[in-house]
Formats: sequence, C-alpha cells, structure tokens
Amino acid sequence: MTPPRESATRLGVLVRHNALLMLREPGPLLSRMILPLVFMTLLRPLYLSAQGSTAGTEQAVVGTLVTFSLLALSISGNAILTERLGRTWDRLRGTPLHPAELLLGKAAPVLTALLAQQLLIIGFGVCVFGLRVPHPFLLLGVLLSWSCTLLALGALLGVLVRTMGELSAAYDIGGMLLSSVGGALVPLSVLPAWVADVAPVSPGYWAAHGLRAALAGDARTAAMACGTLFGLAVVCATLASVRLQGRSGRVVAL
Repeated sequence: MTPPRESATRLGVLVRHNALLMLREPGPLLSRMILPLVFMTLLRPLYLSAQGSTAGTEQAVVGTLVTFSLLALSISGNAILTERLGRTWDRLRGTPLHPAELLLGKAAPVLTALLAQQLLIIGFGVCVFGLRVPHPFLLLGVLLSWSCTLLALGALLGVLVRTMGELSAAYDIGGMLLSSVGGALVPLSVLPAWVADVAPVSPGYWAAHGLRAALAGDARTAAMACGTLFGLAVVCATLASVRLQGRSGRVVAL
C-alpha cells in the first residue's frame, strides 16, 4: 500500500503539471473569464427595462453565469482530448500512479478554473451592479455542484469526440442550446409552453433554478437542484470513465 504522504506528493505533482498545461494556452481560459463580463454589462439594461432593477440584475447575472459556464465545457473537454490526441493517456496509466490519482490530478485544476469563472461573474455582479447575496454559503453550494456537473460533462465530451473541431461544435451548440432551453437567458414564463415542459431535461435549468433559489434564500429548492446536479455529475463521470477504459485512451482513426 502506498504511504499517504507519498500519494499526496504524487498528486501534488500531477495537479501542478496539469495546471501548467492549462496555463500554457491561456486564450480559452481568458476568453471564458472576460467575455461573460462584457456580455452581462451589455445585456443588463434590457433585463432591467423588462423586469425591474432587482429581478433584472439577477437575471443578467444568472443567465450569463449559466451560459458561459456551459461554454467553459471546453476547458474540461480539452484536458481529456489533448491526452488522447497526444497518445499520452496510456503512458500515464502505465505508471505506478493510481487511477484515482490520475483523475484527481486532471480534475483539480479544471474544477478550480470553473469555480473561478463563476465566482468572478458573481463578484462582478455584486461589486458593479449591486447584486445582493444574502446567503453566500447556499450560493457556494450550488456553484460547487454546478462546477462538478460541468467537469463531468466536459470529460464525457472529451472522451466521446475525436477531434478538436468536434469538441468545439459540441460545446458551442450544446452550451447555447442547454442554457436557452433551461431558461437561463430568457425566463421560461415568456417562452413557448413546450420549452417549459422540456426544460428540466437540461442541466442548465437546474443550475439556473438552484442559483435563483440560493439568491432568494430558498434552501429546500437549492438543495434539490444541487442533488440533481450532483447525480448528473456522477452519471456523466461514470460513463466517461467506462468509455475511456474501454478504448484505453485510443482515438479512432481520424
């Protein structure tokens, strides 16, 4: 059995290595940090005129957060697909590293980036637009569950697609579709009735639902949303793990 101290040391090395890999190409990460702030600033006046000051600001922040965090699936997907395209996943699996260490070393920097993006959006909303966050720990719980879901969804995409082009199409189209159908950008009350019927299928619905509940202090609804998101994260992570092991990190003929 590997001593806990040795395991922690190897995990720390993996986390630093994967963080450096992500920071070597900072473009995607920076765009996911900066664009939401511009988007929110430009669209907030429309929400204010339609919903009033408090509701409009909340809609602008929640809609922006859900939409751009779904687009940030690229961060998680790239972390897996890069290893597959570079034929390095099998080499990692051939080392003495435990599979759990490999997964944690890959996931920790991505989860940190996803949380940082969301906290930046919330912080910008609070400092610039006066968004009220009376229950910060409740909100943090929703953000954490949503980040875990995004991490697992992105990993599943990174395992299923074969090229960077396919990954880009998947998170661009899927991100906008899931956020729109989920009622993030436009309230479900003003969308066609059939959209409200299918909205709970979208993870974006549960993220927006949970965020609004957390901002309102509705712990029961926020907990239900968190449970749904964590359940989805477990399912996606399991499917990604099975798929990755089944193909042993190989990419089918490109």
